[in-house]
Amino acid sequence: MDTQEYIASGILELYVAGLLTAEENLQIDRYAQEYPEIKAEILAIEASILALSKAASPGLAEDSLSTIRNKTQNVIPITPVAEKRTNQNFFSYAGWAASVALAIGLFYLYQQNNILKETLEVTTTEKEELKTAVEVEKETTTKVNSILEQLRDQNVAVVALGGQAVAPESFAKVYWNTKEQKVVIDAQGLPEPPEGFTYQVWSLKLNPLTPTSLGLLDDFASNDTKLFELDNTNESQAFGITLEPAGGSESPTLEQLYTLGAVRS
Repeated sequence: MDTQEYIASGILELYVAGLLTAEENLQIDRYAQEYPEIKAEILAIEASILALSKAASPGLAEDSLSTIRNKTQNVIPITPVAEKRTNQNFFSYAGWAASVALAIGLFYLYQQNNILKETLEVTTTEKEELKTAVEVEKETTTKVNSILEQLRDQNVAVVALGGQAVAPESFAKVYWNTKEQKVVIDAQGLPEPPEGFTYQVWSLKLNPLTPTSLGLLDDFASNDTKLFELDNTNESQAFGITLEPAGGSESPTLEQLYTLGAVRS
C-alpha cells in the first residue's frame, strides 16, 4: 500500500471530521494500527482541528475526538448514518466550521488589503499627475503674464497682419517692443499647419524687398495661447508669416504667404 498517496487523498480528513460510513471508519482504524505513518497523520489532523476548535469554542476538552471515536469504534449503526453522526460529530463540525470561517476571514482581509493598495497607488498616480498639471499651468500663466506686461509697454507697436491669397481668412498680430527688440506674435487667427510644416515669421524691408527670418512658430498645436515670443533686432518695415517645411527655409515661400502687414510710420 502506498501510504503517502493514501494520506494525500484527503480521506483521513474526512475520517477525522466524521464524514465517512462505519465500514470506512473501521477500515481506516485497521490501517492506523498497521501503518504508523497513517496513525501519525490522523493525530496531526486531530491536533490541528482541536487547536482551531478551542480558539472558536474555549473550554473544549483535549480528548473530545478520542472520546467520540472510542464510543463508536466497533459500532455499525442500523439507522441512517447522517442521523447518528449529528451529535457525535458536533465538535468536529465546530472545528471545521471554525477553519472555514478563519479561511474566509483571512481571504477577505487579503482582498481588502490588495484593494487598498491599488487605491493608494491610483491616488498617488493621480496626485502626481495633478501636481504636474498644476506646475505646467503655473509656468504657462507666468509666461502669459510676462507677455502681457510686454504688450502693455508704451514702446510696443501693434502691427496687424491680414490674410493673403493662399488663406484669405487668416490673420495675426505682431506686438513689437522696439526698446527690448522683441516681438510677440499672436497667431490665433492662423489654421493649424499640416504635418511636416511650420509657420515662419519674417521681418521685411520694402525697398528693395529684403526678408529676414525671425524664427519659427514651432509646437503650434500644443500652444494653447498661440502667443510666440521672438527676438527682432531689425529695422522692420513690415512683417509676414509663411508656411514652410519643418525646420524652416532660408527665404520665404511667397506662394505660401499666409499673412502680411506693414508697420505704421
